[in-house]
Amino acid sequence: MKRALAFGLVTLQIVLLAALFLLPHGLLWPRGALLVLTSVVLDAAGLMLMLAGTLALGPAFTASPIPREHVPLATRGVYNYIRNPIYTGFLALGLGLTLYGASIWHILLWLMLVALLSWKARWEERMLAAAHPDYRYYAARVGRFVPGLGRLRPPPDRE
Repeated sequence: MKRALAFGLVTLQIVLLAALFLLPHGLLWPRGALLVLTSVVLDAAGLMLMLAGTLALGPAFTASPIPREHVPLATRGVYNYIRNPIYTGFLALGLGLTLYGASIWHILLWLMLVALLSWKARWEERMLAAAHPDYRYYAARVGRFVPGLGRLRPPPDRE
């Protein structure tokens, strides 16, 4: 059941991102040079974050939100600043596509992507906390999607 849910969530996030790319462009706002540049920068930053997050995970990398067993918690590289850089990359890429798409459908799909990845991150974090005793300390220091934002409360001190 857990693996089926994980596969469904990953599939849905890819479908949402593909839809943002494939939807016809709207006319909610003009697409001038500054907007195009902003969109390209967000897309490039998103792709770079996704790559940096993937590389920093090393043997812990899996497309599924279910953590691999018997691998150390990734806290180095980009994970020293953001707990979910791959998700942040998806969100940045989606925002760039949404800005360029300029339609209500783009906005709605991007908000769905935000909701999906927020829920998925919380689910994954519960599993990481169960698998890694020091996860709560790490999560109290490092933001979820943006450095410093979305940190968890530190656990009570061990006795």
